[in-house]
Amino acid sequence: MTVFKAMGDELRLAALLLILDQGKLCVCEVMEAFAAPQPKVSRHLSTLRDAGLLDAERCGQWVYYYLSPRLPAWLSQVLTETANANGELIRTPLARLEAMKDRPERCF
Repeated sequence: MTVFKAMGDELRLAALLLILDQGKLCVCEVMEAFAAPQPKVSRHLSTLRDAGLLDAERCGQWVYYYLSPRLPAWLSQVLTETANANGELIRTPLARLEAMKDRPERCF
């Protein structure tokens, strides 16, 4: 799947922008932010990872997703400009995330 096709789904794009904003998020945090079930969130994050946009690492029982450090500079710029122009996409998810009780502790 191409990078732009991977970002073509609204939930995938919003999750990508939320991860850009937060640095690293685990599946449970993305589930909470978007009020979406685990299989759906995992599938979308996997699509973004398969497209080379995200990387993942395990921390205890959690898998955390973050922007791939191998993104070309032009793509990082596209993501930054997209985030700046579309802040409303993550406004509600960010509020849900910030209100989340029992967020997992970071191992890093």
